[in-house]
Amino acid sequence: MSTPAPGRHAVPEQGAPGPFASLRHALRLLEAVDRHPGGATLVTLARETSLGLPTVRRLAEILEVEGYLDCQDGGWVLGGTFALLGQYNREQLVRARMDRKLDELREELGAAVYFSRYHDGELSVVAVSASDLAPAVQEWVDFRATAHASAIGKCLLGQLDHDGRRDHLSRHPVARLTSRTVTDADQLMHRLERQPATVPVLDIQEYAVGTVCAAVPVTAGSTVGCLATSMPVGDAHRLKAAAELLAARAAPLMLAMAV
Repeated sequence: MSTPAPGRHAVPEQGAPGPFASLRHALRLLEAVDRHPGGATLVTLARETSLGLPTVRRLAEILEVEGYLDCQDGGWVLGGTFALLGQYNREQLVRARMDRKLDELREELGAAVYFSRYHDGELSVVAVSASDLAPAVQEWVDFRATAHASAIGKCLLGQLDHDGRRDHLSRHPVARLTSRTVTDADQLMHRLERQPATVPVLDIQEYAVGTVCAAVPVTAGSTVGCLATSMPVGDAHRLKAAAELLAARAAPLMLAMAV
């Protein structure tokens, strides 16, 4: 197996379960529909994609809601959203769709939701969906310098290769933020290397006392990203279920960014 180039993110294996498989299935379905400009039935699409009919039906319904597919006289064709891609407003379209997805997820979770990226050697929180009833965590220390202590940061670092992680930590040394913060760089590296790609990353009061967080990877094209949520420590019993919901909702967000 080849080793990723230094600083590049690791690519999930083709057989990996979870949101990555859902995204691949959705893309295969779009490719199959594209081969039938006059429309194709779900049975035809299931046969051509080698996916089960229930899976094809579920994906088609999701893609129809998002405007990527349209059902006309029983045949499925590409939807109008594709007409907007590549135009000057593509970036605004993708951002608006992402913000809507995050708002929907915040309402479903009853907690603040974040989308973050790792780009050009730095962490950035791209979008936050919060409300009075679901407040965002207070950034009392710059998130960019505290990747070692947050669920978001550890999830992003976990998608880098060994050299990429070492490079980041050389520029942003680990520092103690709470009594739970891991301050040993080698111990942190060991944990990151052993973290399964499909298992949510947690922060139990490592960044801020009184706050717990969970994050899952969101990978679309060359983007190294993650979807995360935070809540008061008194709601820690909800964190596992929230993390599972994040993982389930990651695929539609990935699709919105990748297509």
